[in-house]
Amino acid sequence: MSYAFGKCYDPNGARHGIPTFPWKYAPDGYATRRQLRARGLRPGGQEVAAQVMRRSRRRRAGVTVAYLYRVDRAKPVRPMTPGRHAALAKAMLARRTCPKCRTDAGYCIPTSLGMCVPCAYPS
Repeated sequence: MSYAFGKCYDPNGARHGIPTFPWKYAPDGYATRRQLRARGLRPGGQEVAAQVMRRSRRRRAGVTVAYLYRVDRAKPVRPMTPGRHAALAKAMLARRTCPKCRTDAGYCIPTSLGMCVPCAYPS
């Protein structure tokens, strides 16, 4: 067993407070938020059940952590209501509308430009 594996393996939660597993070694029955969403589920107010860790050279702490939730306690995703759908459509229209020429660009305006490409580069 490598040092990094042993440092991240704490199934009882004695060292980190919650059960901790090395990256890709989490037992069945746990999933991240993204994995739950892919299954059409959401955490539904439950607490974090476990975490997975791996070494990272980019992070100051030296580790990357992903929180895991119990799949059996997850709830289905709430359906999209007509009001939420209308609000989302209005927000996306605002992101596509150029503030300079007031036209729908057909794509989300880049925040780096602040306007559509033809207005940013007229020539």
